Amino acid sequence: MQFRQLGRNGPSVSALGLGCMGMSDFYAGRDEQESLATIAHALDRGITLLDTADMYGPHSNELLVGRAIKGRREQVFLATKFGILRDPDDPSVRGISGRPEYVRRSVEGSLRRLGVETIDLYYQHRVDPTVPIEETVGAMAELVSAGKVRYIGLSEAAPATIRRAHKVHPITALQSEYSLWSREPEDGALATCRELGIGFVPYSPLGRGFLTGTIRTPEDFAADDYRRSSPRFQGGNFAKNLALVDEVRDLAAELHCSPAQLALAWVLAQGEDIVPIPGTKRRQYLDENIGALDVSLSTAQLAALEQIFSPNAAAGERYPAQSMGSIDRGAGA
Repeated sequence: MQFRQLGRNGPSVSALGLGCMGMSDFYAGRDEQESLATIAHALDRGITLLDTADMYGPHSNELLVGRAIKGRREQVFLATKFGILRDPDDPSVRGISGRPEYVRRSVEGSLRRLGVETIDLYYQHRVDPTVPIEETVGAMAELVSAGKVRYIGLSEAAPATIRRAHKVHPITALQSEYSLWSREPEDGALATCRELGIGFVPYSPLGRGFLTGTIRTPEDFAADDYRRSSPRFQGGNFAKNLALVDEVRDLAAELHCSPAQLALAWVLAQGEDIVPIPGTKRRQYLDENIGALDVSLSTAQLAALEQIFSPNAAAGERYPAQSMGSIDRGAGA
């Protein structure tokens, strides 16, 4: 396994992490035993960074990860997140909270469900526009002082927010969606992280599975798969994006790798400070993803990918309108 440093002064973690969300929520075809086996296999293969959140399930994903790492805690760099409100009795209830009292309450629940004494990396999942980021990060810093959290991070935060937060307490990592078809971090977040020495953790580096080339029609999604409501997977957007993915698939065939490996190799090639966390529920796909670490792209090959997927090439927003409204634009309290 290759390793990368998470931030200028942060820890060393596996160059590829494992996103655990889909094992418990949002995607169809879940199998708890296979998920547990996948996490165990990830640790056996040298992956150290596991990523979850209290809202996945809600709560059930943290419980699953806690079961999976029992007895293997020393092998894991454990990341979880707080800040998106979901009622376990009614998963449709949503909200965002960055209130200090909520931060303190949330960490206790996560520690209990994960079965650990300390969380390695604790992210604010979404910035609360009604609470000054200084107050939220101040409460997170208290958790570090109390030994409940080792490092703190932000997710989907704008450059101005990152700067304000970093003045209160060092931010170790920013987690945001980033892939061939989601290039928004290039508009300022990546540069800000590099200036401040903050690591960057891309989630959905495979475009929610679309960049693997295995999704051919919207009917490939089960009725309860949330991608059915995502603009990029609907109507004309789907067809336009599929044409781009087919070009990536053709290039991958020339390079004797899978489309997934090519898409991950592109993300990894964007900088040594980048640690993607592709999610999977199956051991076979985990092994395929790890294979991306052996794919070395030339300048010409990177240019070819840029020509296929220019920064604004993808058709449709990456989230439905309501979810896009929760993305920080840097103009909060």
